[in-house]
Amino acid sequence: MNITVAEQVYRTVTIAIKERLDVVTAPQLKAEVERLLDEGVVEFVIDLADTPFMDSAGMAVLVTLLRRCRMKGGNVKLVWPRAEPVQRTLTLTRFDHVFEILRR
Repeated sequence: MNITVAEQVYRTVTIAIKERLDVVTAPQLKAEVERLLDEGVVEFVIDLADTPFMDSAGMAVLVTLLRRCRMKGGNVKLVWPRAEPVQRTLTLTRFDHVFEILRR
């Protein structure tokens, strides 16, 4: 009998952003997710529930993360924000259709 067993183990990392995600803070998030990607993490939950503001720099980090994860067979999910400005940004840019949204 010829048996092949392959186990796939994926870590899911949750990153909660509790302050503005903008041109000032986006590089810090980018560095952290790049470090995690280098460690082999391809499943992320980005918790935006307490994020009061997000600009295009923050959005660029999220899109890049999604693209890189999907290339490696992973995914990025977003926790829906409570702050109306961030909700509006996600809706207007159609990020709410591109990313899987978790509502808490």
